Amino acid sequence: MTDLSIPPLFLADNLALDFINTEYGVGDQRQDALTSGHCVEHWLAQAGVLPEPSSHPLPEGLLPDALALRNCSRAVVMAAMQGVEADVAVVNQVLEAGRPVSTLVWEATAKAFRISAQSSGNSSASLLWPVAEALVNLVTSDTFAFVRQCEAQDCILLFHDVSKSHRRRWCSMATCGNRKKVAAFRARKKPE
Repeated sequence: MTDLSIPPLFLADNLALDFINTEYGVGDQRQDALTSGHCVEHWLAQAGVLPEPSSHPLPEGLLPDALALRNCSRAVVMAAMQGVEADVAVVNQVLEAGRPVSTLVWEATAKAFRISAQSSGNSSASLLWPVAEALVNLVTSDTFAFVRQCEAQDCILLFHDVSKSHRRRWCSMATCGNRKKVAAFRARKKPE
């Protein structure tokens, strides 16, 4: 039986950051949405990088590979935010081993050629490749400066601020933002 009771959070506006955010909370409130290979497969399907969880056996090592990629991705993002170097070996291994095979195919209905990308196999690297690619695209993009960590003291979530003004402060206005605003309101209304 797979525990899918810890819901993943999709609020970062970036696949790689949402993957990092599968571990959230601090101290006793820490939660991990990736506790089994089936949880990883389910998250990938929810994220839209797998059509749906398959009936095929899961690739061996999917959970440890996913956790290694998540830890490495977090370290890379934090290092990039600080302008320092990080170990990228796990990301590079997933990029190399999981790269889809691209072929040129003729599409008769459109009467045109198109590129068809096929998974390189049923390996953990091929399943995790879209996450690694999203991380590379994020940390090398001009908009990486808008990656932020939630300003709530008890929140470790990261997000890509794609708002027009780039003034987003919280992972979610419905959770951390609302708590901060309520606390500020109560502090202002407190009798002196």
